[in-house]
Amino acid sequence: MKASLKDHHQSPRRTRLVTETIKGKSVTQALAKLDFLVKKSAAPIKKLVLSAVANAKTNFKKDEADLYIKNITVDKGHVMRRFRPVSHGRAFPIRHRLSMIEVILDVKEAPVAKRKK
Repeated sequence: MKASLKDHHQSPRRTRLVTETIKGKSVTQALAKLDFLVKKSAAPIKKLVLSAVANAKTNFKKDEADLYIKNITVDKGHVMRRFRPVSHGRAFPIRHRLSMIEVILDVKEAPVAKRKK
């Protein structure tokens, strides 16, 4: 049960700050955390998690309460190159880094009671 977002317009380094806070949490806890985070990438990541939950409900008939974020990765995407004019007719490059995000959800296993000998 996964979902991915390509070419998110923020650098992977900044996006990882948000993803590290929700990794390993249940879906309801992660969505609650993303609601109150004051970061640019919090809203697209929340939308991505909701998309992964919808995939789990539709394709695998799983309940949202049983899901948790098994893994969420942020990788380097394309680099948009722009140029900034400087003195003497020169130009300095500006590199806008994009990131690719992938969310993998899994079902929480119920704890197994140990038998006494």
